[in-house]
Amino acid sequence: MKRILLFTLGIFITIVIFSIGLFFINRSSGKGALQVTSDPESKVYIDGKLLGQTPFCRCEFKDMISSGDYELRLVPSIGNFEPFEQKIQIFPKVLTVVDRSFLEGPNSSASIITLKKLTDKNEIGLSVVSIPGGAKVYIDNNLSGETTLNLKNITESDHELKLTKDGYSEKSIRIRSVKGFKLEALVFLGLSEVATSSATPPPETNLSVSKVLILKTPTGFLRVRDNPSLGGNQIGQVLPDEEYDFISEQNGWFEIKLKDGKTGWVSGQYSKKE
Repeated sequence: MKRILLFTLGIFITIVIFSIGLFFINRSSGKGALQVTSDPESKVYIDGKLLGQTPFCRCEFKDMISSGDYELRLVPSIGNFEPFEQKIQIFPKVLTVVDRSFLEGPNSSASIITLKKLTDKNEIGLSVVSIPGGAKVYIDNNLSGETTLNLKNITESDHELKLTKDGYSEKSIRIRSVKGFKLEALVFLGLSEVATSSATPPPETNLSVSKVLILKTPTGFLRVRDNPSLGGNQIGQVLPDEEYDFISEQNGWFEIKLKDGKTGWVSGQYSKKE
């Protein structure tokens, strides 16, 4: 009989619910499983190779992926959405679950859930990381701290994991802790519609006193394009934590003034006006 730690995924509006079950494999395996869901449907690339389309699951033993680090890229089949790129890690006998909700500009959100084996077979761990950081973490409606959060010896049962941050949409995830493993949750929070609308000035409004802060990105940099769309040509790159003069805003894109005096556009998914 096979042994694998398996997640079951369900999506209800903006709430993503994950549950995890335990199965057994009597053979040695250095492979793990990968499940990817998205809205809308997206093409799934691993290390630049097209493997299929969401809903995607390499869950059968013969189709599992060798353990290791991979570059995941999701390209929506419809809409003018920026592809989602993120490094993921596949662990032996564990199913890594990725979910992405593509919305306009910075409203998109995502979750990556997996399990990491612990040395102590009786220990239960939980790690919660959010982008942006500083999100409040509730476990079963009890405030447990802020991201980045690491907990030990939580009870082995089902739990509701909820993340909140002012200006961002709430994210709820149903998890099941497993003895001998640390559940790792990486959550990308999307701006709330209220925050987006209130922060959006009229197109082409020039506010020289405002700044645009570059947020953390999966690739370690953010592309600067010559127009506010994915079809724009890349004219440069900016780095997380850098600030640039805000020029204008269109459709979830910020026009910024670069250090050489030129202007370009960056996605609001990984930048914030201050």
